[in-house]
Amino acid sequence: MDNLDQLFRLYHRELQKIAYHRLGDRETAADLTQDAFVRYADLDRQQRTHLIANPRFFLIRVLRNLIIDLRRTRTRRGQVGSLEDVQHEMLDPSPGPAALVELRQQLVLLHRALTELPDNARQALLLNRLDGLGHAAIAERLGVSLSMVSKYIMSALLHCARRLDLMDD
Repeated sequence: MDNLDQLFRLYHRELQKIAYHRLGDRETAADLTQDAFVRYADLDRQQRTHLIANPRFFLIRVLRNLIIDLRRTRTRRGQVGSLEDVQHEMLDPSPGPAALVELRQQLVLLHRALTELPDNARQALLLNRLDGLGHAAIAERLGVSLSMVSKYIMSALLHCARRLDLMDD
């Protein structure tokens, strides 16, 4: 049987199943199946008729060889990852000079904003954000109600955000 179209119709599904079973990847299985048929088609007509008694067996053998080659190549190259997966390893975690200047400017603005706050609001915010205290502990320390602690923290956050231009006015 030398008709490539007929061979493809007869055996491509079987070959894809074999490749998928061995690789677990449908797209790669389809590519390797197609490559097996391309290799068969690359043989001249005389080679196909005289050397290949069983085209199905020949195609399966070529496919298995392609799978072996692919596995060897993957082993040599190692696992392929996306750039996003290794981006954190490639970038220098320390900020550059421009970022450092900007961060210092923000720190100065934040310090000014904190000094502008009433004492209880500043203390409530710092106790919550820096010391990690909850509203009840802050209320006890400052001698105010829980709702007052919430008001202090919210007003302090709004004030600091406005000073840092983080919020739209």
